[in-house]
Amino acid sequence: MMDYRSEDSPKLTARQQQILDLVQSAIERTGAPPTRAEIAAELGFKSANAAEEHLQALARKGVIELVGGTSRGIRLRSDTLRALNESRNKQFSLPLPGLMQLTLPLVGRVAAGSPILAQEHIDQTYVVEATLFARRPDYLLRVRGMSMRDAGIMDGDLLAVQKASEAKHGQIVVARLGDDVTVKRLHRTGHGIKLMPENPDFQPIVVGAGDGFELEGIAVGLIRNNMMM
Repeated sequence: MMDYRSEDSPKLTARQQQILDLVQSAIERTGAPPTRAEIAAELGFKSANAAEEHLQALARKGVIELVGGTSRGIRLRSDTLRALNESRNKQFSLPLPGLMQLTLPLVGRVAAGSPILAQEHIDQTYVVEATLFARRPDYLLRVRGMSMRDAGIMDGDLLAVQKASEAKHGQIVVARLGDDVTVKRLHRTGHGIKLMPENPDFQPIVVGAGDGFELEGIAVGLIRNNMMM
């Protein structure tokens, strides 16, 4: 990971930088931030409270935002993402400003039996900064419902999705099941696949042989309208 440091950036302690790196790594790997308990276990803290104190300090410095009421309610601010990803990619020459922008279709409701990027599903297109993402997304999907609440993914959020036909255990994916498209965490078991919600009010979906399961993509970021250009 690259240091989040520039003349205009808030100064972070070594431990705060370590936690910021851990949050970014978890988002890149699984599509969601870690829980306080996971941060504590990874860094050897005695309790999740110690992780919470460091997260609060990062929030006060304006590096992250904390979403109340969710175990994974940690968001990297847009300027933090830009600094991290621009630092990572600084060895590449980008002479034209347009190369730093992506034009992404926003997918609304998906009709049964048709491709997710079919023209009738595209509500509009957005121009977003490429530096908001470590991996390039192919489209935005408007989230419906609160089944992924504890991953910090709320109803109405715009999920940045990279098209993929394969995903690793634990990644947040967009999956098609028959006539429905859903956002869930992928779990591979000895008996097959489960699609796991991040909200105890919702039940896991056990994928059966005749359910018409198809992977549509992997979550690579989450953006709000106030981060759009």
